[in-house]
Amino acid sequence: MRLLVVEDEEGLVSALRSGLGRAGYAVDAAATAAEAAEKLAVTEYDLMILDITLPDSDGFAVCRAVRRGEVAAASGTELRILMLTARAGLADRVRGLDEGADDYITKPFALAELLARVRALLRRDVTGGSAVLEVGGLRLDSARHLVTRGGRELSLTLKEFGVLRYLMSRPGHVVSAEELLEHVWDENTDPFTQSVRVTVGTLRRKLAADGQGPALETVIGRGYRLRAEAGA
Repeated sequence: MRLLVVEDEEGLVSALRSGLGRAGYAVDAAATAAEAAEKLAVTEYDLMILDITLPDSDGFAVCRAVRRGEVAAASGTELRILMLTARAGLADRVRGLDEGADDYITKPFALAELLARVRALLRRDVTGGSAVLEVGGLRLDSARHLVTRGGRELSLTLKEFGVLRYLMSRPGHVVSAEELLEHVWDENTDPFTQSVRVTVGTLRRKLAADGQGPALETVIGRGYRLRAEAGA
């Protein structure tokens, strides 16, 4: 999944990139509301982590603009928004949620809690609230960062895990290489890279180990599809 961190404190941005990156997320950053609007317009983010105090505006205004469609967000007005701010007063928390934030967490914070809240927001529309995705004999546990197929544990890289998580949220659907690049890799990735093809190739081999049939197939000219009966 691809996240946008809107925060002007460089040290915190660096820490969030590192912590979220280790959890398998692709992370872009914006230091101002204007920069955030530019990136939201061209990239379909799964979630935005938003500070309230910004050099050129405030997070309340950014959140409100997204919800009202005043910011041309590629993700649409339903983009998931997590406010992350030092403003811990009740009035600020209530205002943030009323402006359209899906969740609100205050600084200082524990990375483990932030990651849990991010996972909770990202899984709402695909798992009915569970931290686990299941497709046939494939089982992916986001909280434990664990994948099994037919009871066999798979050793996946962060990118392989991210690709599989995205495909498992859309079983049976064809997902293009461009879509995977958009959601699993960050803005620093060369758009002409072969990373998607290589990652899907290694993931396919790991899924098909022990003589099991391929769960992940290439649809020529269109992209990749995880068969709904994967692992059965």
